[in-house]
Amino acid sequence: MNKTPTLAAVCLALAAFSTGSHAHEKHGAKPKAAATAAPEQKPWGIAGKPGAVRRTIDIAMADDMSFTPSVIEVREGDTIRLRLKNKGKELHELVLGTEAEIANHAALMKKHPEMEHDEPWMVHVPAGKTGDMVWTFNRAGDFDFACLVKDHFELGMAGRIRVLAATSKP
Repeated sequence: MNKTPTLAAVCLALAAFSTGSHAHEKHGAKPKAAATAAPEQKPWGIAGKPGAVRRTIDIAMADDMSFTPSVIEVREGDTIRLRLKNKGKELHELVLGTEAEIANHAALMKKHPEMEHDEPWMVHVPAGKTGDMVWTFNRAGDFDFACLVKDHFELGMAGRIRVLAATSKP
């Protein structure tokens, strides 16, 4: 009996593998492949390099659906480490974006509550844990952040980042 796989079996295995590789990751650790992809410029900035961090901002996440602080000011061009501390007993996340992007993503999450996703502008933090995001805010303006887990956004778990123009005075 020939033990080499048939061409059809190899094709089916490759098709199954390639289909799975396009799925988003579950709320959890980022896969190594995503960490090595080229950063994508977004209206609210771009993934930053840890060596370029100018300051760290601690943000507490709580089960009363709050971020503390909920309003942050940074300067255009700053690379910031957002250190997220989940003080609750539920999973929370911080998703950066424009008001429209956050609203669209929240609506998509409502339609597909088990949707798996993981992007550099998202950090998922299990209960009692800490997570970091390093982000370069290279565009001035007001941007939003929110927790899109379950109904947390609808319950008010959101905040704002004001990125002051590099030429403006503090």
